[in-house]
Order: sequence, then C-alpha cells, then structure tokens
Amino acid sequence: MLRRDISRDDNRHRLNAVCPYFTMFPLAFPKKLLSKANSNAVVLDPFCGRGTSNYAARDRGLTSYGIDSSPVAVAIAKAKMVNTTFDDVMQLAWSILINKRATSIPSSEFWKRAYHKDTLNELVRLRRGLLEYDQSEAAIMLRAIVLGCLHGPLPKHLENAGYFSNQMPRTYATKPAYSIKYWKINHLDAPRIPVVVPIQKKAAAIFASMMQKSPTPPSSIICGDSRTKAAFEHINKRISHVITSPPYYGLRTYVADQWLRNWFLGGETIVRYKNKNQISHASPQEFAASLAEVWNNCGNILKRNGRLIIRFGSIKSRQIDPREVINESIRMSRHSWCLYRTVPLDPARPEKRQAHHMGTGGKALKEYDFYIKSN
Repeated sequence: MLRRDISRDDNRHRLNAVCPYFTMFPLAFPKKLLSKANSNAVVLDPFCGRGTSNYAARDRGLTSYGIDSSPVAVAIAKAKMVNTTFDDVMQLAWSILINKRATSIPSSEFWKRAYHKDTLNELVRLRRGLLEYDQSEAAIMLRAIVLGCLHGPLPKHLENAGYFSNQMPRTYATKPAYSIKYWKINHLDAPRIPVVVPIQKKAAAIFASMMQKSPTPPSSIICGDSRTKAAFEHINKRISHVITSPPYYGLRTYVADQWLRNWFLGGETIVRYKNKNQISHASPQEFAASLAEVWNNCGNILKRNGRLIIRFGSIKSRQIDPREVINESIRMSRHSWCLYRTVPLDPARPEKRQAHHMGTGGKALKEYDFYIKSN
C-alpha cells in the first residue's frame, strides 16, 4: 500500500479527500484564490468534479454551486456540503447491512477476482440500501465514503485496510480485461475485508478533522450539462468567482474511468463509454465553441468585475496548445471578457501522480492557470 506523509493541513481537510478522483486539482489552488475573498463572495464551478472548489468555499464559509455531467463526481461533491455526524453515518451503515439482503450479485470473472465473495455481498447490500434511501445527509456522506473505499491498493495488514478490492488504482477503475490479466500475472487474490472496517476508518478521520459548517446544502451541486441554461437554474445568487478546470481536450473517458463507482450508484456492471452530456471533442474548434457556451452561462450570472479562473492543459494523445484553446473559447463567447494573466504551472512530480499504480502512467504535460475578468 502506498504511503505518504500527511501534513497538519491535510488532516484538517480529510473531508476533501473522502474519495480520490483521477482528474482532481489540488485544494491549494482554490484556497489561494479565495483567501482574500470577502464574506459575500459566491463561488461556482461548472465542471466541479469531486467538488474541490466547493470544499474550498465551505472552508471559508462561502456559498458555492457546482455542476458536473458525471454522477460519480456529483455524489462525491455533494458530500462536501453535508452537515452530519459520525454516529449518524455509522448507524445508517449498520442498519443497511443488517436489514438488507443482497440481490443480483455480479458473478463474472472480474467481480469474483476483484472482491472476496463476502465483501461483495456486503457491498451489494449497501448499494441496494443507499439506492432506496432518500438524499439524507448521512446517506450522502456514507455513499461518498463507500465510493472512496471501493477500490485501491492492497493493504500490508488487513486490519489497516482502507479499500475493499483487490489491487487497483484508487482514483479510477481499470477495465475488467486488464485487471484480470494483472491479477493473474501477479498472483493476487481479493482479501476478505469487512466493509465496515474501511468505512469506519475513513469516517472517523473525516469527523475528527476540523470542518467549517457548510452554508449551502448538497442540493447546490447538480448533475447536468453546463452548456445548457437549465443546468444553472438552481443558482439563485450572483456569482463573484468561477473557479474551474474543464476536461482537457481529448479526455472523453472520465465517466467510463469511474465505471465501478458508477455501478455502485445504480449503473451497469459493464463499462459504457458514451456520455451525451459532455462537451464536444470532435475538433479543437468545436471544443472551444462548447467551452464558450459554458462561459456564456457563467457570464449571465456573474457579478460585474467578477472573476473567471480556469486551469487547463493538454493530454499526451491530443497535444494542443492550451492557451490557444482558452483564448479561442473566450473570443467566441458573447460576453465581454478580459484575459489579464496566464500562469504556466510546474508539472506534477511522478510520485504525486496516480496513474502508475497498475502500470498505466504517462508523462504530465503543460498546464496553465488563466485569470479572466468580466467587463
């Protein structure tokens, strides 16, 4: 199991780490941007992912809103907005495990090798129970905790297990054929992990940390297509800060890469690659036009002199100049924007990246932060 040193600041923000996510940006990014924001600031992330910008706003006691097309991302981000307790979460977990029977247990080779049969039985019961519950805040938190424990590195000692699965990355789910081949070559069997062990461990860490009370409810985060006006209808305040990182051009599998977590949320037991709600990747020009639609919707609710801060880069298979794409998207927007600063970022160190857990890593490419004002 990979280990790292945890700083005091990391310990204080355990809720933000409730579920690792492959396309996440570091908490330090939105925290720095909001460090001098006044108490009336309102934050929006139209590509909110796991809700890091929203959590940074919560930490400052600020109202925030989020939109994402991935149900998994939204389930994680909603948990950043709840006000519940350790006892409520654990009581709900035990209630489901005691009262729900496991039905429709997946039985393909992948599932048999990914999870011990007793662990999978418990996961199916939790899945069924949480699908039947309403969006209570304890259920939202438990759901996110389970998503965060669903797959990850094997533990050296079972009593210290943080994940339920056979060896996998913790930020995304490798595909069935690749996983089976990897486990066979490395002679890896799924350990028997009682699901309450990782759940209680993660919940205890989260609720032991210092959390600012959330000023906005989980309903401030919605699953939607941020190119559409309908995705912004739940926002009833003028926005002062849009802090976001769109999917990089060519990165179209961010929903499929979370297929195991999507299964837990009620999805299929197989990988689906289509997502009609994601922005167009047909060409850099169409991609920029899709982004322009999002900036149009943001501009409609942005305060005068409000700020739009974008983190954007490229991926190895689609090497484009991120500056050209963002500049073009701003030019195509019907709102008047002023791009006043572009900051290149240092690439992430290899040991800080997650893609190497099962041999799928690649070289990080150039990223930029774009600072834009509305005129």
